[in-house]
Amino acid sequence: MAPPEGEKIQIGLLGYGTVGSQVYSLLEGQAREIAQASGARVSIKRILVRDLDVPREGAPEDTFTDDFKDIIEDDDISIVVELIGGTEPAFDYITEALERGKAVVTANKQLISQQGFYLFQLSQEKKTQIRFEASVAGAIPVIKVLRESMVAAEITSIYGIVNGTTNYILTEMSRTGTKYDDALACAQEWGYAEADPTEDVSGKDAAAKMAILASIAFHSNVRLDDVDCAGIEDINPLDAEYAGELGLTLKLLGVAKLYDDSINVRVYPALLSQDHPLASVGGAYNAVFLQGRSIDEIMLSGPGAGGMETASAVVSDIVSIVSRRTPGFLEYPIAYKELDFFPDENVVSTFYLRLEVEDKPGVLAAIANEFGKHEVSIEQVIQKGRGVHAELVMVFHAVAEKSFMAALEKVSALEGVKAEPRPIRVEGGDEQ
Repeated sequence: MAPPEGEKIQIGLLGYGTVGSQVYSLLEGQAREIAQASGARVSIKRILVRDLDVPREGAPEDTFTDDFKDIIEDDDISIVVELIGGTEPAFDYITEALERGKAVVTANKQLISQQGFYLFQLSQEKKTQIRFEASVAGAIPVIKVLRESMVAAEITSIYGIVNGTTNYILTEMSRTGTKYDDALACAQEWGYAEADPTEDVSGKDAAAKMAILASIAFHSNVRLDDVDCAGIEDINPLDAEYAGELGLTLKLLGVAKLYDDSINVRVYPALLSQDHPLASVGGAYNAVFLQGRSIDEIMLSGPGAGGMETASAVVSDIVSIVSRRTPGFLEYPIAYKELDFFPDENVVSTFYLRLEVEDKPGVLAAIANEFGKHEVSIEQVIQKGRGVHAELVMVFHAVAEKSFMAALEKVSALEGVKAEPRPIRVEGGDEQ
């Protein structure tokens, strides 16, 4: 059945890979539903590809072009959808589209996390729209929720499991005791990790997404370079094992917090109480947990990656643009505040620590003494012998990170400590 009559909206699509081809398929297959929802007939007129000689299925052959001018200079094209990735030439393409008053949809987290503030300002100046739902958490509409539904919610913190690769790896390590390298290989086998997983396992992918979420939630410009990140490459399965004994679950978290007129945004491995809502989010799924003065707590979860999931978020943005042809305040994600960044060292955190030590009298007392000198209080201790050495597993009361790190430096130098200590933060406790 043909879609109902209405205004004709034509799109220029940049890129026709996994996501681009799925976007084309969704727009064609759901044409009637989109027309009913938006009051317009939406279709892709031209598709930019790198090589015209590569055979492609789906769109008619004469739809493809290798010249961006065929899209940007076409006055019938009012929306440009960027799915080529990377910062160049994507930035130039999006900038020119906005300059000409065309609306833009992008899934490009790296670009938005680095150049978003400029592009947001440009979209407002040119009285057009830029939407980027697919840049964070796939099909989960967290950006739309933050931009529109939560505009007056006074968000105070965001906890995000925003990388499916690392969540799958840590889930496997916790569930089966698998070593990191084996869990990564399994993730690659199932298609949850790239051949080169560096961007994911280092935390950089999550850092880009948290920069975007923090910018929108706190209305202040947060760039990728502002987000400290640590990955999961050094996580030991023993830590996952002890976490279970302590009633904790290991996750790679993106954490953004508001401290009066300052913000702190980081990515790091963290332990969560098993009754925390995020603790049950396993496998390659994503979730974002929001806290605010007006809303208490809200969690959004679902598949965070995949061609169809990302394409669905892109099409949702297209429908939003078409449905709101005259943009207003909600369509301009401008960072109208200039918040300072709260120093990491002043953040109050709870820590888990596993130490390999000599199994002899006095070692635990010496360690406790060093922590005591820095007013770092131990809440819980597990001690297990492993041959000539022992393992001490400790959970501490909340303390300023500079105090804990100063104490840890002294503890690391003690004669009885046999391996470099690797602390892991514990999130979701009373210090929040």
